[in-house]
Amino acid sequence: MSDAPFPSALNKPPGYNDPNSPAGFKPPPRKPVLPPSFRPKKKKGSVCCCCFCISFSILIALIIIFAAVFYFSVNPKLPRFHVRSFQIPRFNVTETPDGTYLDATTLTVMEVRNPNGKMTYYYSDTAVDISVGEGEDETEFGTANVPKFTSRKQNTTSLKVETKASNKQVDNTLANRLLSGYKSKSLTVNVAARTKVGVGVAGLKTGMLGVTVKCKGITMKQLDGDDMPNCLIHTLRW
Repeated sequence: MSDAPFPSALNKPPGYNDPNSPAGFKPPPRKPVLPPSFRPKKKKGSVCCCCFCISFSILIALIIIFAAVFYFSVNPKLPRFHVRSFQIPRFNVTETPDGTYLDATTLTVMEVRNPNGKMTYYYSDTAVDISVGEGEDETEFGTANVPKFTSRKQNTTSLKVETKASNKQVDNTLANRLLSGYKSKSLTVNVAARTKVGVGVAGLKTGMLGVTVKCKGITMKQLDGDDMPNCLIHTLRW
């Protein structure tokens, strides 16, 4: 009958000191084995962030190049606005026991010039405010609406604006100053137009952008002498 196999050595419990080991010898501590859920994962965020930054920089560079090519090939210019003429067909000042009243009608012709050879401007409905006088004397003479229109390449469009102020109560001294300025042609005219404008280039059309045009401090005498100062254009401000 053969001998039974000798059993394998058993694992020693933690803290067991082997009497046969050299004095003072301590085995190195075992590295604990962590479950997979506790194992640290390699960070990939820095790599993704780097790729995003490179892609974003390339996109910005392409946009800048495209904008530069577009600018030098199209050479865009802003439209130009002028007040061509201004008339007050009726200007009456009536003094009553209840106060002083002003009754007036105005006729203004504005010119819109497109100096571009490759761009077309599209305008929405335009609200035009007319006033006369400067500073504290400035008095509203009504508002008119101009239908939408198109300003084609290297073309000039004339806009006819008619307003009226009916039974407008004003200070007696102010009314007399306005009437005196009207008779001497020194009366100051102010025109403000609020509209939206879009651009068409090579068959493509952009969205509309809010625009305010202001023509201030023009006298009737200047306009009678064919002097047409440029009006100021403000975008994104009403």
